[in-house]
Amino acid sequence: MEYSAIIHDMDKRFCYAIDKDLFVIRIQVKRDDIKEIILHYEDKYIPMEWKDTRKTIPMKKVATSQFQDYYEAQIQMHLICLRYFFEFTDMQGEKVYYGNYEFSKECITNRDRMFDCPQNLREEEMFVVPKWAENKVVYQIFPSRFASSQPVDKEVWYKAPVTSMDNLHGDLRGIIEHLDYVHSLGIDVLYMTPIFKSNSSHKYDTIDYYQIDPSFGTAEDLKELVQKAHEYGMKVVMDAVFNHTGKEFFAFEDILEKGNKSKYLDWYFIDEFPLKSERGEIPNFKCFGYYGGMPKLNLKNPEVEKFITDVACYWIRECDIDGWRMDVGDEISHFFWKNFRKAVKAVKKDMLIIGEIWHYAGDFLEGDEWDTVMNYPFYLNMIDLLADEKITVSQFIQNLGYLKGRLNKKCYPLMWNLIDSHDTARFLHLCKNNKKKQHLAAAFQLLLPGMPMIYYGDEYAMPGANDPDCRRGMYWDEEYQDKEMFEWYKQLLQVRKKYKCIVEGELIEAITGDEEETIVLIRKNSEETMALIFNCSSSEKRFNEYEGKYNLLGEELFDGKVEGLDAAVIVL
Repeated sequence: MEYSAIIHDMDKRFCYAIDKDLFVIRIQVKRDDIKEIILHYEDKYIPMEWKDTRKTIPMKKVATSQFQDYYEAQIQMHLICLRYFFEFTDMQGEKVYYGNYEFSKECITNRDRMFDCPQNLREEEMFVVPKWAENKVVYQIFPSRFASSQPVDKEVWYKAPVTSMDNLHGDLRGIIEHLDYVHSLGIDVLYMTPIFKSNSSHKYDTIDYYQIDPSFGTAEDLKELVQKAHEYGMKVVMDAVFNHTGKEFFAFEDILEKGNKSKYLDWYFIDEFPLKSERGEIPNFKCFGYYGGMPKLNLKNPEVEKFITDVACYWIRECDIDGWRMDVGDEISHFFWKNFRKAVKAVKKDMLIIGEIWHYAGDFLEGDEWDTVMNYPFYLNMIDLLADEKITVSQFIQNLGYLKGRLNKKCYPLMWNLIDSHDTARFLHLCKNNKKKQHLAAAFQLLLPGMPMIYYGDEYAMPGANDPDCRRGMYWDEEYQDKEMFEWYKQLLQVRKKYKCIVEGELIEAITGDEEETIVLIRKNSEETMALIFNCSSSEKRFNEYEGKYNLLGEELFDGKVEGLDAAVIVL
């Protein structure tokens, strides 16, 4: 038994409430090292001579990563404080007990030698997420390139490659006019990149947070968009660029004009005067990515914190938006996000807070900051598996298991699973225009738990290299559209929504074949059991054990065959 690999802490990462009187206790061990884990628990304060409160429950393995197995147990309790410890049996039959960070060969009887869980404290810290968001489907729109309410010449709209300077005249009215299309595709959440006043096409350099960019429309247009989206049963998420502003933002303009006499000096991070931000050199003030056009806000300053938080609350009240996606969220302090969450949730309790972060984000996802993140680890693993073919199918499943094993159970169904975005090359481009690879990537994205985020146009196999070319005009004319890809996306969405077992069922087994390059996930709920089959090889594979069963994606009896770079959903 590898003692050093056993990890458990008395905190809300490993021991937390998911409901009143319902708790999850987790532990991490070396992969394939432990045969069985029993959780022992009892009331801290009731003496044995009054009542024997001791109970045990076997723990379930819920995830496996490259080096770890993750176990958990759910227990009902109603008390002041719980004491608990673990009983391990390894593959060789060795038994050991673990409590209060100490190992023992003898069963632990002294409560002071056990781990501690005060019930009220954990329930007060409970991760409360918007129930409406669980496993819903997101559609990302780049407003200036999605749809225009005015006629635009094809030569302009379909220019390729496109540059950041190209004006395609997309606007909010254009989005409103295409809400029926978005809804009919099967979308639950509309996410728009920034729409506030800015001089760029991308709008990540805000000039005025209280004004919709005139090229997009007005606040009344936004209100109408949100209202009509709600009538379709869709939610609307807006982009929050609070890490930095544009140079023309009033506070930075005042600094440019008055220098060190400006009253807004402490709104930014200024090293010295005069300010320098020539292309090719590091500016002498902090900014996003060393780009001088996006000076970084000092959110430690109470004035700045209040200004930004007021902006966020204003648009919730004004237009009834349903979520904020936090640009460059991981470069802003935990202190700010804790206060921000309290403020916006006070205005709208079920407001969704999504952070942009390109790596594991456990420290932001403990229930007091964000609700979820853009799941770039999912994106990177999809690239490694299908585009670059540099990991095996078992490594892919293990890497996803790392997230499942470490994230709060409430957060996991809200992860924004993406295969590309406005910040990346299109998945099709990364796959060297191999549409079958995108075909399979879409199956992974739409058949796994979480909130799949479809980047506009992916459903029509839109191409596009790195930013800004990934932000081309949406394919509205049939001559550009890949109808087969569209029908595949639509079918996946219909199956996902109709059969809850696909994303909400318990994962009973994950079967990976590295030589065959196949994955079979067995999921089960109270109503049905399903096998999700993914063939990551370029050749046809047979799955004879499921022959004769019904294939939801083919809407026919399964003949046991799955084509290369294809998927099937079998009802068992």
